Order: sequence, then structure tokens, then C-alpha cells
Amino acid sequence: MRKLFLMLIGGIGIFSATQAQKVAPFKAGDRVAFVGNSITDGGHYHSYIWLYYMTHFPNMRITCFNAGIGGDAIGQIADRFDDDVLSKKPTVLTLSWGMNDSGYFEWYRADAQDVFDKRMVTSYKTYDLVADKLKQRPEIRTILIGGSPYDETSKFTTKNIWPHKSAALASIIAHQEQSAKDNHWAFVDFFHPMTEINKRWQAKDSTFSLTPNDRVHPDNDGHLIMAAIFLKAQGMDNKAVADININAANKSVVKAVNCKITGITGTPNTLAFTYLANSLPYPLDTIPRSWGNHKKQSDALKVIPFNKEFNQEVLTVKGLKKGDYSLLIDGENMGTWSAGQFADGVNMAEITNTPQYQQAIQIRELNEERWEIERRLRMYIWMEYDFLKGKNLLYNDSNAAMDTVKKYAVRDIFVNGNKDNYMRARYKSLRDAWQKEMNVLTDQIYAINKPQSHRIELVASDK
Repeated sequence: MRKLFLMLIGGIGIFSATQAQKVAPFKAGDRVAFVGNSITDGGHYHSYIWLYYMTHFPNMRITCFNAGIGGDAIGQIADRFDDDVLSKKPTVLTLSWGMNDSGYFEWYRADAQDVFDKRMVTSYKTYDLVADKLKQRPEIRTILIGGSPYDETSKFTTKNIWPHKSAALASIIAHQEQSAKDNHWAFVDFFHPMTEINKRWQAKDSTFSLTPNDRVHPDNDGHLIMAAIFLKAQGMDNKAVADININAANKSVVKAVNCKITGITGTPNTLAFTYLANSLPYPLDTIPRSWGNHKKQSDALKVIPFNKEFNQEVLTVKGLKKGDYSLLIDGENMGTWSAGQFADGVNMAEITNTPQYQQAIQIRELNEERWEIERRLRMYIWMEYDFLKGKNLLYNDSNAAMDTVKKYAVRDIFVNGNKDNYMRARYKSLRDAWQKEMNVLTDQIYAINKPQSHRIELVASDK
């Protein structure tokens, strides 16, 4: 099995692989369905990937769909595949499964391996049915994802330790990778690089984990790492937001990557120019998102060099007189750096009060609003397929269905957790309104995500 390692030195990581993962980037008009279990359903990696495209490719509109359901094994994914997944008319489909197929408490049984082996005979047969459907739809570009790991080695808790589950999950991912090769599909491996991160950091801190709540579900930082792995496989690393190099001595543009520099003026103590980028910086979230999570998306910066690889808006100015210079954008002071620091390059994507970063924050918040509404629809689909279908009430949504939900909610924590949402979502008018809200939010994102021209000034502090 090919392994992808994350080499970490002092908190700075560089992805390297014995065989690099390669996935074609999304293109304008793509409809991307991310299919999976609760890690997809309640997780953010797909919305983080979309946010990268929203900010880095503002003129290339795509649509991403959360097609995950919590608790799903491949059998349940197969049951809803036509109505819930293919109905979205995807041009690209990613498929991740295995966390639930690999089992939990049965690993305490003496015959656990036999139980797992027998289950997987059925799981692989069911997966083959899904694969056959995808092979019959060559217009859909398929990407298999080797899912995030089960962390059995962290010491943050003594709970949720299921012996040999990690090895079982690894065997499923090996099967998926082989299937991708056999079918000439792309494959992205989350499992091995994230496991490697866990092991390396646990050597320093035994309580470290990318799945710090239950050993299964990544927190927001883990989801950004998943997004980074996916984006790197698409070749999105080292694509600058902008790379500016100006010679202050002769007021000339040495380099302007993914941007346009015009109107350079200056005095012995100042330099000014107009800057128009083709992209916006990636606005990292600094608060925890989603129920049960405690980590921030930005916490991933402690583990991987996300800004270095995916978020470079570098301003390099050589030929300045020695001393410190204030950086002004549209007349507002962004901070002070020395002439030497400007000569080495200042990454403006790390300055969160720039007008371009503030513009990107609005896109992030609109995307989060969209994500929250989409989650309501996913909770509705969970109720339909993971509960009501078993009661012969699939898409019935009648008072009888509501009564059944109320009855079982008393003793089923999962039904109870979805009950209030179902009380509203069972009405098609509300679901239609939620979809319209998401459409409006997405339209607004693509209306405001176009970079604007800014006047940049460097002013000597001792002027």
C-alpha cells in the first residue's frame, strides 16, 4: 500500500510522497458531490475546499454538495445513492466510507476478526454495486477518498479504544485504493498522512490527536488538514494569491504574479502603487464551528504550513533605505516592517485587517451560513434513510411519520437529536425555502468575491 507521509520539523510540515497523489482540479461549472458518513455530514473539509476555490478562483464558479449521512456504512450509502446523490447531477463525485464498516464494540469479542471478515464480504459486494453504477456514468468524474483515521494511540482519554479497528480501517482503504487503480479513478489518501501527523505529535505530547473528541471525528483543524491534502493532490499548493516584487530604487516591477501593478510613484521616504490581484487571501477561521467541536480551523497552522503552501500574498520591495516602513492600504495602516523584512517579502495574507482579507472574511461567513442550512437538509435525509425507511415511511412526512419520530425519540438518542429539525424539514415548503436561501448565499458569494484595486503605500517611519 502506498503511504503518504507528512514530515514535520518544529511544527512546520512539508507533504511528500513516495508516489504523489494527483487529482484533476475542479473546473468552471463543476457540481461536486462529497459522499460519505458523519465525517462528511457534520464536517467541514468540503466547505473548506470550496472556500479555497471561492477565494482563489473568483471567476470560476463551482457548486459543492454535502452528501454525507452520520452513521452510514457502505450499505446505507448504496441505499440512498440514486435518490440522494445522483439526483444532485454531479459532474464530480468523491466517495469516502469505511469508518462504520470497520466496527466498534465487536472488537472486544474473541472472534472479532472473523466477524469483521464476514461483514466485509457483504460490504465489498455492496461497494461493487455502487462502483458499477459509477462505471455506467462515465460523465461523472469519480474520486475515491481513503478516509480520516481512527486514532487508537492518543492518551487524551481511556474511552473509545477498540482494538484492531485502525488496522481494519487501513485494510478497507487499501481495497479502495486498489479499486481506484483498477477503475482508473483518482484516489486521495487522508488516512496515512493524518495517522503520521498523530504519531509524530504524540511523540511530543501523548494527548495530541486530530480526532480529539472521540478518536473518530476530526475537529476543525483536522478538517483543514484534510482539505489541504485534497487541494495539494489537485496541485493547488504554491499557487500564489499574488507575488509582487518591486525595485524601489528605480520604481520598477520586477515580478507581478497573479496580479497587476500600476502607477508606481515614490520619494526617498515613500513608495506607492496600485495593486489588483486575481485572487483573495484564504480567510482562516478563528472560532470553533459545529456542535461538539473545540478546535479552530486556524489551529491547523500549528501542524501544517497552510499559509506557506496555499496562502501566499507576498509583497517584496528591494532598494528601500534602511529603517522601518509603515504599510498603508487605501490609507489605513496595516503595520510596520523593516526595509530588510520587505526585501525578504511580507506575506499580506497573514495580515487579517487588510481590505482584501476583510473581503474574504465576508465570503467565509456567507459560506458558513450556507453550510449551516445545508446541515438541516442533511439531518432531514438522515431521518428519512436511517430511521423512517425502516418503518416503511420513507418520504412519507405525514402526521403518522411525525408521531413515529416522537414515539421512538423517547428511547433513541439519534432520533431525538434530529426530532426538532424533522418537525420543520418534513414540510417541503421549508426545504424549498432553505434551498433558495443557500442559492442566494452562493450567488452573493460569487457577487462579492471579485478582487478590488487597492492603493498600497510604504512610508518611512522616521519621515
